[in-house]
Amino acid sequence: MIRGLFAGLATLDVVSHVERAPGPDEKVTATWQLLAGGGPALNAAVVFAALGGEATLLSRVGDGPAADLIRADLAGCGVRLVDVARDGTPPVSSITVESDGTRRVVGLDATSAAIDAPDAPDAADDPASEGAMPEVDVVLVDGHHPDLAAAALGHGARLGVPRVLDAGRWKPPMRDLFPGCTHVLASAAFRLEGREESVEARLGRLMRIIGTGSGHRLAGITAGGGDIAWIEREPGGTLVNGRTRPPLVEALDTLGAGDALHGAYAWGLAAGVPDPLEVAATVASRSCETRGTRAWLDRAREFARR
Repeated sequence: MIRGLFAGLATLDVVSHVERAPGPDEKVTATWQLLAGGGPALNAAVVFAALGGEATLLSRVGDGPAADLIRADLAGCGVRLVDVARDGTPPVSSITVESDGTRRVVGLDATSAAIDAPDAPDAADDPASEGAMPEVDVVLVDGHHPDLAAAALGHGARLGVPRVLDAGRWKPPMRDLFPGCTHVLASAAFRLEGREESVEARLGRLMRIIGTGSGHRLAGITAGGGDIAWIEREPGGTLVNGRTRPPLVEALDTLGAGDALHGAYAWGLAAGVPDPLEVAATVASRSCETRGTRAWLDRAREFARR
């Protein structure tokens, strides 16, 4: 079984489907609701597990009813949790999904002062400790808990495995994480250091600053349902540019599609599939065909079997 370590944000997502978003001082009735764990690293770990991998999430969850719901969701999805929070409660995200599949998200991310932040665990010092990180075939970080991301990337570097950064939005701590990564996938809204640049310029700069040394490197930028632009450095040093087109689907809910892309990409890297980005694009597109971030997981399992 392939194994993945995912380090980053864990939230409780409160998702409501509505015909339209409410206006100022207006209430609307939801047509469907979901309570589930959320966050880029958490959802990527869930997808990795749904595809047949063994996923471990390194995060800060804490205590209380919201934390209990997150733990129950992860257990049901087959994801092992390593929680290094000393105390406190996890952040909660309020999400509305409109009838055209677009979403609005309000949350604390990892800024909540309720979660205490101890030193990041170091599996090299004490492999038997509670915070020990397992032997894995791939590492993915989302940059929300920079100390945990750095620890996970260091662990992956020691193991010599691919290390993926979900760079959905620019966050200043990312500048210190890029050198430890071998693969970076960013959203169309991503602006390196906040600079306005063309997609080609962003890809070029990403390729120059991600992990040095020999071996495969890739930087990609998604565009919703559009083509994923990417630049790849092959083990021999040759640079190749290209685009990957996701399959066309009737999107019912785009929530978590980016997380699905990253989780499936990590799975593809670890599984050694010929084109992990094509696999990831297909899985992400299919995730948009059902409501929420969990109902489609059976389809992911079928896809992995094929």
